[in-house]
Amino acid sequence: MELCRRSGVSGVLYSLSLLCVILDLQLDGVLGATRVEIEHHLEMGRKLLAAGQLAEALSHYHSAVEGDSKNYLTYYKRAAVFLAMGKSKSALPDLTKAIQLKPDFLAARLQRGNILLKQGNTQEAREDFESVVQRSSEHEEARDQLMRANELEELQEEAHAAYNQGDYGATISVLERVIEISPWDPESRELRAECYIRMGDPQKAIQDLTPTTRLRNDNRAAFLKLSLLHYSLGEHHESLNHIRECLKLDQDDKECFSHYKQVKKLSKQLDSAEELIQEERYQEAIDKYESVMKTEPSVSHYTNLAKERICFCLVKLKMAHEAIDVCSEAHQRDPRNTNVLRDRAEAYILNQEYEKAVEDYHEAKEFDSESNEIKEGLERAQKMLKLSRKRDYYKILGVGRNANKQEIIKAYRKLAQQWHPDNFQLEAEKKEAEKKFIDIASAKEVLTDPEMRQKFDAGEDPLDPENQQGGGGGQGRGWPFPFNPFESGNGNSFHFKFQYN
Repeated sequence: MELCRRSGVSGVLYSLSLLCVILDLQLDGVLGATRVEIEHHLEMGRKLLAAGQLAEALSHYHSAVEGDSKNYLTYYKRAAVFLAMGKSKSALPDLTKAIQLKPDFLAARLQRGNILLKQGNTQEAREDFESVVQRSSEHEEARDQLMRANELEELQEEAHAAYNQGDYGATISVLERVIEISPWDPESRELRAECYIRMGDPQKAIQDLTPTTRLRNDNRAAFLKLSLLHYSLGEHHESLNHIRECLKLDQDDKECFSHYKQVKKLSKQLDSAEELIQEERYQEAIDKYESVMKTEPSVSHYTNLAKERICFCLVKLKMAHEAIDVCSEAHQRDPRNTNVLRDRAEAYILNQEYEKAVEDYHEAKEFDSESNEIKEGLERAQKMLKLSRKRDYYKILGVGRNANKQEIIKAYRKLAQQWHPDNFQLEAEKKEAEKKFIDIASAKEVLTDPEMRQKFDAGEDPLDPENQQGGGGGQGRGWPFPFNPFESGNGNSFHFKFQYN
């Protein structure tokens, strides 16, 4: 009984083994590419590579490798396509496979050595160049590259020695030649970036660190450092982009996540503040920028920006005194900021301090001589300064430049009652009162007419005969009507009740 059972199990195992062999042969026939198909893929790959159609060429070489995994030339040709596409990391495994299949394949060894040298792997690169020289002692390129590998190794040691001694300038000088020989070496760029950071040049550090995120796999440290550098420069959007790349590699990275929360909060506040300004909701924008300074009190760029924009908002709100204070603080923090100078000039204009406005616009023009906005602002401030030395309708009525029509009429009525000529008996006093009364009436006429007020605010006196076209200029001192209400046709003075409307 036991013998029969063993005989049955052996029979089943034999049948299964036979079935596997048959299936394996059938699959070889179905999946295996013929020599003709492989040659077709190789030929198409060659033509497409020559035509610069790299993606299509790579597809054919993939098929050729799958069809014949023992052909060293197929791997070598696919590596050539990877290199043409700038994918040296992908080329390395194919070159290594080609060398494994044919150890004396010198072209593959030389190519692999060149890649390794550019990556800064001096020891492995030297082994490949030495192998080529051993088999072909007159191989000039291999000998030259071997010398470069030795030079690179010495330079790397020199750079690290200078860095350890704190001589960052010397380290950078040596690393320039290191990176010239091995441009794909992330370590050398990271070391130079660290030197630039220590020397206070974050922009150059950013330039060195950026390519290392592609040269090194899972380079979260570089993304974090880039984010921190951009953040310190006030470039919050770039900072946010880099820290997000770090979290894409590992969403649980504690350092990256902690910094991400800070950058995201600050960036949201800054964007929101600018949106409020675009919507002309200036007081809300001021409140938002106050929050920005609380969120990040340590980085001066954000405080400077907040002060600058609050200064701008206060000018828009026509809060002259407050604007001058904030703008002056912003100017002290960032003396070359033309936006601050422009906005403070506008605040001075609101406060009728035209000489100071002209000074600020002049200073802004020194820093930015091409800005049309600054040129136009300077011309306007100069016109208003000149105009203020003649007569200033706001000063005549004793109102601010942001006074509304109701405030202007109220001031006019009060002064008109005070300086009406009928209130004075002596001829000299009456004459002086007439002049003041005409100025008061002129001021009311200009400042209650939107078009005339706009011209005056732009630095032009709409009642100045020099600015009038054609006749109709007043006989009085800029009187806006074609007659003087205090004289009759024969030059005698009238006495009448004036209607204050």
